[in-house]
Amino acid sequence: MDFSFAGHHDDERFRWVRTGIHKAMEAHGHRFVEDPDQASLVVNVFPRESPRSFRRRAQAVFVVSVTEIQGGDQTIREAIPRGYPLLVRSLSNLLIGLTGPDAQNPDAHFITPEQGHYKVHGGEDRDDFFEKVYRRIEPLATSRLIIDNVFDTDLPEDLWEGDDITASIRRAGERLDAMNLLPAPFPIEDILSDRDLRQLKRLYGIGGLSYGNISARLDDTRFWMSASGVDKSKLVEIGRDILLVKDYDAGTGSMILSVPPEVEPRRVSVDAIEHWMIYREHPEVGAILHVHGWMDGVRSTEFNYPCGTYELGKAVADIVRDDPEPGRAVVGLKNHGLTITGASLDEIFERIDGRLLKYVPMT
Repeated sequence: MDFSFAGHHDDERFRWVRTGIHKAMEAHGHRFVEDPDQASLVVNVFPRESPRSFRRRAQAVFVVSVTEIQGGDQTIREAIPRGYPLLVRSLSNLLIGLTGPDAQNPDAHFITPEQGHYKVHGGEDRDDFFEKVYRRIEPLATSRLIIDNVFDTDLPEDLWEGDDITASIRRAGERLDAMNLLPAPFPIEDILSDRDLRQLKRLYGIGGLSYGNISARLDDTRFWMSASGVDKSKLVEIGRDILLVKDYDAGTGSMILSVPPEVEPRRVSVDAIEHWMIYREHPEVGAILHVHGWMDGVRSTEFNYPCGTYELGKAVADIVRDDPEPGRAVVGLKNHGLTITGASLDEIFERIDGRLLKYVPMT
């Protein structure tokens, strides 16, 4: 992985950060390049009073922003409200907020777009501190985003108006919308300019601020799934709001979809790769629900990989495989929410009724 720096990394306040991250990256065999436009990982440094974004030339570039968070020793309740707006304004994949009484020996608060938060404590050993920082960055920066779609206009005509399965998805969408389980702590439109909001949607393949997703199996190889960024209470049109996923092309990293010939399709949900893995391995799984809530006692993924990455899909699929009942599994997505399998969407909602916790624990 080639890495570079952008922003105020030569500022006296941040020079030590650049030195430490640079040293840790090269110690693990990564190559430094001067031009950030040639890097796949860019560390973007800015003072908190003037957050600036690094404008990626490619969607696959992973941007980690580093800044200070105002105040002393931050708790999660303080770090997210103070750090999340800086994450969004800087259009970053990950924000590292430095805080603590000693400016040269701070704690590092990691904040993700999904509202995830975790902390690396400062210490006397600077090399050990940056090694821990590196171990948090590397799995996320090397993950592969699977959000490209290939639309084949080959949906059979008898499915153009949907079927009983898509009707169950519509009902589930209304129930999901009524739960009002939203991950973002701030209304993003109030934080970003129109230009930056367009850039954010382009980078992450989102069509709006609608959360959670729903899918249900059609046959051995295909499944219906909600589109990305749609209002889940209004899943109306086949090919636009509900799409048929028929395959995954590993060579191009694209989901392959069947759509009607006269419909302008939306992207399928970014979690399609995760659902594809589960359906292909477990024929007993008839439906999958993803919600931004929690349940006590669930096993969760080790890293909070970005949504829509192959690595997140594999991590969830691995846990489903290990479950005593893969067809009735509940998997925690670290700092994010739940993936729940079942025989049908109606069965899943009946099973989780009254058990969901609204707030996802952050670790």
